[in-house]
Amino acid sequence: MIIASHCVKNRKLRPISSAGSEITVGKPTFEGVINNNVMIIETAQRTKQTSEYYFSVKLAEVRKLIAEGHDVINLGIGNPDMMPSSETLNALSEAAQKPQAHGYQPYVGTPAYRNAIADFYYHTYGVKLDPATEILPLIGSKEGITHISLTFLDPGDEVLVPELGYPAYRAVSRMVGAVVKEYPLREDFGWQPDWNAMEALITPKTKIMWLNYPHMPTGAPATQELFEEAVAFATKHKILLCHDNPYSLVLNKKAPISLLSVEGAKDVAIELNSMSKSHNMAGWRMGWLSAAKPYINAVLTIKSNVDSGMFWAMQEAAVAALHNSDDWHNERNAVYQGRLEAAEAILETIDCTWDRKQEGMFLWGKLPDSVESAESLVNSLLVEKHIFIAPGFIFGPKGQRYIRLSLCMPKERIWEAVERIKT
Repeated sequence: MIIASHCVKNRKLRPISSAGSEITVGKPTFEGVINNNVMIIETAQRTKQTSEYYFSVKLAEVRKLIAEGHDVINLGIGNPDMMPSSETLNALSEAAQKPQAHGYQPYVGTPAYRNAIADFYYHTYGVKLDPATEILPLIGSKEGITHISLTFLDPGDEVLVPELGYPAYRAVSRMVGAVVKEYPLREDFGWQPDWNAMEALITPKTKIMWLNYPHMPTGAPATQELFEEAVAFATKHKILLCHDNPYSLVLNKKAPISLLSVEGAKDVAIELNSMSKSHNMAGWRMGWLSAAKPYINAVLTIKSNVDSGMFWAMQEAAVAALHNSDDWHNERNAVYQGRLEAAEAILETIDCTWDRKQEGMFLWGKLPDSVESAESLVNSLLVEKHIFIAPGFIFGPKGQRYIRLSLCMPKERIWEAVERIKT
């Protein structure tokens, strides 16, 4: 084997490990393999603008504790632990046995899947969607954040993201070279956007505003008034309003609503939705975006160059899931309600305060003055009590004095966590 050693001799390359230091590489080994701890080229600049997802780092610590024999109660991750409906699983099994299941599928999803999404939207939100032109299935709604950003943002464009929110809004915006501007949320007004303050953030370069209600991590519910203000704001400033709506059917205290129910929303907005939380299908990666035809077609120019469609059997199973009965959803929420009561006992034990109007699969609590910081509490609970919870600061600087508990754990285990903290 001939080695092009002149390409790497005395060149500094980054180690693959997370140590962060650089090392100097000399000549390759005689076996023709360069040091396994380095890469032959540098990573792109965007990797230096984006840090590793907090949970991927922290879960490595959790796994280490488990490997050492410790029983860790994980209340940090929103990973649904309940099963999809039996109809969903049966549909998957039957569809997977059919020959047509295993070939490439349309970039826009199957007609049956799009029709089921349209039926679901009308039944759940009272919103009519054209399944042929206003729905684009996604491999989980998270990829939609990337597809939308690649479609509509150029380097230097500005994106409005909530000062507390899903980290991917910031991370993806920066990956595509956009400038992130965080807009304020009013804690004294149910974590709603401060529309007056946002006026000052608008410039000719503002292109997109990210919105998410019911809100993660605070659990603030969606309201018709909020959505009307958001559509009016986007229309006034000619920006694209992107609403992420995965939590509307989890512990909702009133009928769920969609941003697209607001008059004029389809002119200025895209709505993402997902089956991960609402249908216990997080690992399936089944989601979609809904919007007017021009927006769908624009995003499709990017998406069609990224993937080759979704597994047909999973789309058939999703059709069944989207027709789950209201009773099925009510039973799922009854389980979450029992877990919520146990999670509230954790906050009480730590002397936190919280808003009881929260919706979604998390509980957001404010720390008492007696607790030094969210980071210190999270670390001590993990090391001393073997309980993992999420610190609020990973969702934005305003979360420094907050923690978030996931309800994706049997209530018996959450009550066990309560007892561990008390002792």
